[in-house]
Amino acid sequence: MEFEQIRYEVSDRVLTVTLDRPDRLNAWTQIMGRELIEAFDRADADDDVHAIVVTGAGRGFCAGADLAAGGDTFDSRRREEFTEHAQGVEVRRDNGGVFTLRVFESTKPVIAAINGPAVGVGITMTLPMDIRLAAEDARMGFVFARRGIVPEACSSWFLPRVVGIGRAMEWVGTGRVFSADEALAAGLVRSLHPAEELLDAAYELAREIADNAAPVSVALARRLMWTMLGAEHPMAAHRADSRAMAARGQSDDAREGIAAFLEKRPAHFPDRVSAGLPEIFPGQIEATFG
Repeated sequence: MEFEQIRYEVSDRVLTVTLDRPDRLNAWTQIMGRELIEAFDRADADDDVHAIVVTGAGRGFCAGADLAAGGDTFDSRRREEFTEHAQGVEVRRDNGGVFTLRVFESTKPVIAAINGPAVGVGITMTLPMDIRLAAEDARMGFVFARRGIVPEACSSWFLPRVVGIGRAMEWVGTGRVFSADEALAAGLVRSLHPAEELLDAAYELAREIADNAAPVSVALARRLMWTMLGAEHPMAAHRADSRAMAARGQSDDAREGIAAFLEKRPAHFPDRVSAGLPEIFPGQIEATFG
């Protein structure tokens, strides 16, 4: 598949996904959403991809939804894709949410390199990504209430878990645009960098993962961490951890990791994510929208 609105580039086991509409500050479209989902599908199937960096072309990360349709931009009746029936009711799903759910299910760790303005879906799309870095001059905003709509892309689930309910509601309720410094103080981003150094910092982190960690272990750890955010009791984590440890403890990766440590050499992990992950949540109830 040839992409129209994103770029897909793999180098040194790191995939860079670049939102590529710089003339529109990479504003989100239905096409971009579909292509991002396809990119993550492709990445999960590729064992040469160990980590993913998402960034924007030009001076912006993503300026939110493309408003070319004017006042009808957010009218779901204009779109038929991602329509589902749940409990007898037809629901037209926003494709920002379809994408964030896809990121949530990723088997590869995801790093957002927020290189410029990130508002609306431009910031909510990053919430299920594991680590966010930002340029020092980046600005962000959950501006939905100022456009007469509400936060989307599953952000009502993700945002309070990332920054806490008080800060989440402040940003959502006011709809104001805020600085990268404020995002850093609230824990929305991990670190700030001069714009020209941002991607290098993201790649350094991605390569730390790609060069040293067992891909299957990273995929399982990612699934454990995100899933346990919704657990009612730590016993659920204990059971899942125990299943994961039982499976990985007898793996070729575990034998290689220990041998490499004792022999003081880099590990070369043989197991592949594409071969499948151990079942660590047996009997888990599927989400209404999978």
